[in-house]
Amino acid sequence: MAINNRVIDNRYPSFDLKGQVALVTGAARGLGRAISLALANAGADVALGLRDINTGKSLAKEIEMMNRRALQLQMDVTHLDQISQSVDDTVAHLGRLDILVNNAGLGPSNPAEIVREEDFDLTLAVNLKGTFFTSQAAGRVMIRQKHGRIINLSSQAGLVALPTESVYCMTKAAISHLTKCLAVEWGKYNITVNAVAPTFIQTPGTEDALADEKFRSEVVSHIPLGRIGQPIDVVGAVVFLASPAASLITGSTLLIDGGWTAA
Repeated sequence: MAINNRVIDNRYPSFDLKGQVALVTGAARGLGRAISLALANAGADVALGLRDINTGKSLAKEIEMMNRRALQLQMDVTHLDQISQSVDDTVAHLGRLDILVNNAGLGPSNPAEIVREEDFDLTLAVNLKGTFFTSQAAGRVMIRQKHGRIINLSSQAGLVALPTESVYCMTKAAISHLTKCLAVEWGKYNITVNAVAPTFIQTPGTEDALADEKFRSEVVSHIPLGRIGQPIDVVGAVVFLASPAASLITGSTLLIDGGWTAA
């Protein structure tokens, strides 16, 4: 078979997402933005889940310049009505939903002995409750389609203890286990559920912390590859897990940590 004068040989893996529709939560900046662009580059139309719908205009334009469709959605994952509406709107405007990337997340830092209840509740509401109910809403669509790919953003923090990050670490460990649970439950519908678990990645969310040379040096000292990650280091894994090439992978958490957890 030839596509755009390129011969496609079905004996080899395909990373092509042409004709598929993806929804990315927390899409406005950082990893969410980079993932959205990478999925579009691989051929997908992308629905942008945004805590503030007005923050996605430039990203939508970039995606449209790739000749892909982009849909901006008001999607604060702490509001279940916005989750269900966003999934419904994705299907209504883009025709289907093949790929969900649960990227929205946060983690206020504090020593465990002074963690505030409001910070605890917010971290669980976004990282766990938001991930679960977004997966549920997307999963219902994918079950009807008998096809889907769900990729959750976990973290190396789900495997190693980071000082002042006890609540964040707890939620990321839970995401990895939730990934296994959903993979087992929805496998019969041809839905794969996987997670990626990055180390410290240079994004607007980590910029202030990594600007501290002492902190940055301490982080790098734990990474055998000797460098802070960049968004491009993560998005390739997400595209892979969303692609036909990963069709027999489910329930896995793929570490992107430069060797931190192997050391």
